[in-house]
Amino acid sequence: MEEAGEALQREGIKVLLSAQSGEHVPHCPHGPTLLFVKVSQGKEQGRRFFACSACRDRKDCRFFQWADEKVSQARLQSREEYNRSCQPPMSHQQYMTRFQEFVALPLAKRRFCRDCQQLLLEGDWQEHSGHRVLGDVSISHLKRPSQLLHPLENKKSNAQYLFTDRSCSFFLDAITRLGYKRVLCVGTPRLHEWIRSKSSLEESQRKVKSLLLDIDFRYSQFYGEDEFGHYNMFNHHFFGGEAAHNMCQKFLREDGGRGVIVVTDPPFGGLVEPLAFSFKKISNMWSPTSDPGDSAELPMFWIFPYFFETRILQCFPGFTMLDYQVDYDNHTMYKYGKTGRKQSPVRIFTNISPERIVLPESEGYRFCAVCKRYVASQNTHCDICMSCPSKDGRAWKHCPLCKRCVKPCKYPHKISLFKL
Repeated sequence: MEEAGEALQREGIKVLLSAQSGEHVPHCPHGPTLLFVKVSQGKEQGRRFFACSACRDRKDCRFFQWADEKVSQARLQSREEYNRSCQPPMSHQQYMTRFQEFVALPLAKRRFCRDCQQLLLEGDWQEHSGHRVLGDVSISHLKRPSQLLHPLENKKSNAQYLFTDRSCSFFLDAITRLGYKRVLCVGTPRLHEWIRSKSSLEESQRKVKSLLLDIDFRYSQFYGEDEFGHYNMFNHHFFGGEAAHNMCQKFLREDGGRGVIVVTDPPFGGLVEPLAFSFKKISNMWSPTSDPGDSAELPMFWIFPYFFETRILQCFPGFTMLDYQVDYDNHTMYKYGKTGRKQSPVRIFTNISPERIVLPESEGYRFCAVCKRYVASQNTHCDICMSCPSKDGRAWKHCPLCKRCVKPCKYPHKISLFKL
């Protein structure tokens, strides 16, 4: 891999991940900021600056500081106070105490405020009397909190597109078929609760454990500290501090680091390189359990649109993109079963051998003996390119002028003018 941050776009804004010093990086409400610079034709233009790692829009996080700017002590103190004011109103431990009290209530007294997105104890009722309140919150509700909580909608920082049951079922089937016993769910709350729900029905020797890391602190209301960590995947920041970091590391290193896989579904508007930088740090949390001469990698499923393939492979050259179409309950376009250009563009990028990952034949996927991987029904093998070339689920054809397979279009030889 090229040095982190050096393989970014040659025009626009570039993030300088390798140039940061952890001790001197300023913080915003989302944790350590990232160092950016404007670039033109690959060259820096102007001063470097710090900005929020998670939010690309200043309306969502107003933090901005020139890298060479001297900040007064008064401003630093004001910034720290503001950052603290933006944190959750309770600690994770306090949320868990409330949760135990909530579960002990009779069904008729279990209420959830839809406006405040909060489980209510009897002492909270008066304060929320004018709000939209859901009553009779059952244990089954508490086991599926993603159905209680409103999904976050910021596409560039914390958008929550929740997997359908179809996709969750595939992920869990693939994980168990591959022999993994633990899943680190990074930004995948629906998969986390699916695993917990299904594993409770399995025999003890077949159970799969799951730990959720997510920037949405609301899940602190439903999961203990060994089940959920408040985490920013754009800067590898644990809001719970060293205790949360150690809990995650313990989960990764359990059983000598064997039998664990990371499944991550970042916001599609986020920058690839900071995400890859964080995922490598997660891998570093796991890797010390391996022997010095062991070249094993932390297994990973990175869910992202297929048109980011080049970027992801720049960061992780050993990854492969699978043909499986991931779909979401709350996204109108990213749905399985649509045809043509309307198919879901979301795929799985993984460092696991694709030959080992069985895609469901009931959905039309088939095994290509030449490519040694499962492919979509319309992804026909090309004997000239010696590959199953389709990226978007449609049938691609070989263009003799382009000397490669191209996506369907009216003038296929002109595809060479564009980046696939």
